[in-house]
Amino acid sequence: MRAVTAAQMRAIDAAAVARDGEVELMRRAGAAIARVVPRYRQDGPIIALAGNGNNGGDAFAALARLEGRRILYYDPGASWGAARMHAFQRARASGVELRRYPVNAADLHDAGLLLDGLLGVNARLPLDAATAERVRAMNDSHVPILALDIATGCDPTTGALGDAHVRAVATVAIGRPKLGSFLDPGRDATGDLWCAPIGMHDGDANGIDLASYVLTADAFDALRPTRASESEKRSAGAPLIVAGSEQFPGAAILCALGAARAGAGYVTVAAPAAAAAALRAHLIEQVVVTYDEHDPEAAIATILDAGNHCNALAIGPGLGLSDAMGEIVRGVMTATALPMVADASALFHLAKHLPEFTQKPLVLTPHAGEFARLSGKGTVEPKERLPRLRAFVAEYGIATLLKGRTTLISDRTTVHVNPTGTAALATAGTGDVLTGIIATLLSQGLTPLDAARAGAFWHGLAGSCAAADRPVGVIASDVAAALGRASDIAPDDDPIRIW
Repeated sequence: MRAVTAAQMRAIDAAAVARDGEVELMRRAGAAIARVVPRYRQDGPIIALAGNGNNGGDAFAALARLEGRRILYYDPGASWGAARMHAFQRARASGVELRRYPVNAADLHDAGLLLDGLLGVNARLPLDAATAERVRAMNDSHVPILALDIATGCDPTTGALGDAHVRAVATVAIGRPKLGSFLDPGRDATGDLWCAPIGMHDGDANGIDLASYVLTADAFDALRPTRASESEKRSAGAPLIVAGSEQFPGAAILCALGAARAGAGYVTVAAPAAAAAALRAHLIEQVVVTYDEHDPEAAIATILDAGNHCNALAIGPGLGLSDAMGEIVRGVMTATALPMVADASALFHLAKHLPEFTQKPLVLTPHAGEFARLSGKGTVEPKERLPRLRAFVAEYGIATLLKGRTTLISDRTTVHVNPTGTAALATAGTGDVLTGIIATLLSQGLTPLDAARAGAFWHGLAGSCAAADRPVGVIASDVAAALGRASDIAPDDDPIRIW
């Protein structure tokens, strides 16, 4: 699904108004919001705080469809269009209590749910004093808040938060979800995310800003390869994992487990001889081949020979940082024609050699520190993640997955924002599991970009499944073990719920 900037949303909205009319679109928006309300409503009236734009009109339209006691705070001094006036008249005729601003927390604390209809995609930070006062009243009431379109005080394009911003329990995005709802720190203000498409079209934003997308559960199911009934073990996916060392054998083990649990039929691990005993003690179903890390030429030949029986390559987790290992990493990656995912130590060895790999079918999977070194432009601040990633990919043309709470994946044409994940993934080895997942998806025929975005989505879901089983103490092998369950999620667990 498209995740839109403010400019893209304005274009999509204008085209929809021209096709269907503003009154009809507001009616659809109100109906969608009203359907979500019962999921979050507690005892007490529904109170909507409406601003002067279409978000306020959507709040009117939603109240007109709801039952029970409903209260509307609004500003009658504003200039209203025909659609907004129509929705207001319907709300009033349905028995909504009308109140004029100002409003304070005491006016709201008995409510069962608040509707934030103050501002939409045309919002600018910082908020004006009157809007900021209304935001503080909502937050201070300690009543659940359902944000309409985007939480007031969150920049819809960048995710920046103003000093005053709504802390929503959920957001109903009208038309398309806003990019800022996924980016830090805006993600904290969004809560559960629902999307009401209401007949709007992605194509109406073509040519405006770079296209950004998020996976939904249905799209993930369509993207993830399924094993054909006539499959044999290698055709089901046969990744080669070049990983591990005497010091860090666990990275290779976790990467191999991630690959196997993601559905690979035959996983081969190539590791230095000193790591072999540890790997063979833990990897029962996987094949381990060894090489001499002190003889790069022979090591490259051994790894390439193993790769002749495989259909994708994962390289980097737990490898050493010596010059000899750098020669091995670059030698293998230069000589092979397999689609590849490079992580961890491989990124260290590639940092000054990226132009040599721009034509390769390759995914890079750095965390922020690794990305700073790869890009050569220093520390990545949260607000810089998206523009820095875009600039990096534009320069090198290599599909890149920038890890973080909101993982970003990009090539030169699009950006994909991963909506899944949990703090439970903040533990050693989960990145190695992700590398194994991506390697399997590559081995099953996905492009580097699709393998990266599907892998990140699946990895995040597995982390949430593992955390549900073990609220404290999730480890990386738990995430690998949860991949099967995470591949078949319930609709209510979809990070973006289409309504």
